[in-house]
Amino acid sequence: MRAERKDWKRGLTWAAIVVVAVLLVRAFLVTSCFIPSSGMENALYEGEGVLVNKWSYGLRMPFPSWFGYHRIASRQVKKGDIVLFNDPTPDSKKGKMEWRNLFISRCIGLPGDTLMLNNELLNVGGEILSPDSKSFYAYPSSQEDLVLAFLDAVGIEGNTLAGYTKEGGYIRSFSHYEYYLITQKAEGRVQFTPLNVRLSSDVHPYEVPAKGKSVKVYPWNIVLLCNTIRFHEGLQADIRDGKLWVNGNLVTAYTFTKDYYWMAANDPMNLSDSRLFGFVPEEYIVGKAWRIWFTTRKGRFFQSVQ
Repeated sequence: MRAERKDWKRGLTWAAIVVVAVLLVRAFLVTSCFIPSSGMENALYEGEGVLVNKWSYGLRMPFPSWFGYHRIASRQVKKGDIVLFNDPTPDSKKGKMEWRNLFISRCIGLPGDTLMLNNELLNVGGEILSPDSKSFYAYPSSQEDLVLAFLDAVGIEGNTLAGYTKEGGYIRSFSHYEYYLITQKAEGRVQFTPLNVRLSSDVHPYEVPAKGKSVKVYPWNIVLLCNTIRFHEGLQADIRDGKLWVNGNLVTAYTFTKDYYWMAANDPMNLSDSRLFGFVPEEYIVGKAWRIWFTTRKGRFFQSVQ
């Protein structure tokens, strides 16, 4: 009986050690998340499990809402990185930053960058950061059968219609690589029109706020700046007669106290990015997507996330 009791205690001790070790690893080294939607295809697929390196941008110390925001060995996010961050939406039901839901998106705007965004806050003037990032393309409805045949021929699965043009044409989203494949196969038999060309008349420059840098107020960025100042800079900000007021003072520019980033999904159909919640403050960033640890797709296990 004594031997059984010792074995039981030893097993309980080892179980406790394992639990503590896992908690320490997740808190200070690497965490994990599952991809909830198709927004990051084809870099990450829905249902895949991803390991996130918490040291990529310096370790964000636990419980920043209680002990203040601190980051050890802080480094800036690189443009094109796929980043895990807490939900910065002001009206999130989970108030404490570290307990909020997690989002994963590609960083396309660094502090101080200027992005060319249209009225829907889609980036239409930037560089191509990944062959997996997607854009909208329109084509005549009469060519739908051809498009379906070409999709099947090049092995593109699950690509559904994204909508319709005013003229009755069809809209689909393709990654840059998918677009290359299908246009090579079509050999000019389908008239694809990049939808961003149609939206280019409503494009304006948006400056991503940087710590200590003044950002001018324009009619097209006033709402975005107002929300950022109110919810992330902690000041009273509102818009009156098309002008920005901060702490009761009329301002034509504002100097920000922290760095911010602009995040974008690979697929423009997915709205879980900065089009939904605006600029992402530096303290909300958890780390960089590192390796795929769970997948049902052949050849992707422990593949590096690009």
